[in-house]
Amino acid sequence: MVYVKTPEEIEKIRAACAVVRDTFAYLGRHIAAGMTTKEVDTLVHDYIVQSGATPSSLGYCGFPGSACVSVNEVVVHGIPGDRVLKDGDIVSVDVTAEKDGYNGDACRTYCIGNVSPARRKLVRVTEECFFKGIEGLKAGTPLFDIGYRVQSHAEANGFGVVRSFVGHGIGRDMHEDPSVPNYGRKGTGMRLKAGMTICIEPMITQGSWRVKTLADGWTSVTEDGSAAAHYENTVLITEDGAEILTL
Repeated sequence: MVYVKTPEEIEKIRAACAVVRDTFAYLGRHIAAGMTTKEVDTLVHDYIVQSGATPSSLGYCGFPGSACVSVNEVVVHGIPGDRVLKDGDIVSVDVTAEKDGYNGDACRTYCIGNVSPARRKLVRVTEECFFKGIEGLKAGTPLFDIGYRVQSHAEANGFGVVRSFVGHGIGRDMHEDPSVPNYGRKGTGMRLKAGMTICIEPMITQGSWRVKTLADGWTSVTEDGSAAAHYENTVLITEDGAEILTL
């Protein structure tokens, strides 16, 4: 069931999104080679809590971290632990915060030190895919137009588009309807409505788009071991456009 938010609910989502936005600003000043993914997670956890919010991921379906910290070949849901960030790595940090009963969600991929031009291009194009996805977005836009634009830009640059994981609605729950794929046929899908809040999150790979989940039940990696990047924002659909709430 798709939930159209009231103005009061939108303001609460906006406040949660502000915590997420500020968490990334803080993390960007501190994340560096030599840190473990658990240390990254601790920075996220402490900042969210100090901001009067709660890390939504912590304990979600048993997930043990406050953020998903995914390095290189890990596409999504990397469990924070003792993996050390190294010069040349790319690391996606997916953060969701709950405040006053509502959630905000976003992801950023950080370049650690001297990252290769090929990986930097992957990170750049993944972010571009998000902004391509929201071009012309407003009430009445067919849902799968988003994925069509994301897929077109990624594949034009020689990259793969993950199919196994998609974006989603967000509000009281971290994951709500509708699902928001990063692929699709233009002009199809439900028509978006003003007041919907959705997470658009391109997950793009250097090689094959196929992924596999490791034995821990969470960590999802590219089947061919190629690097992946992830960029996400929470977006509010309006009558005449779309507002990015986590920027």
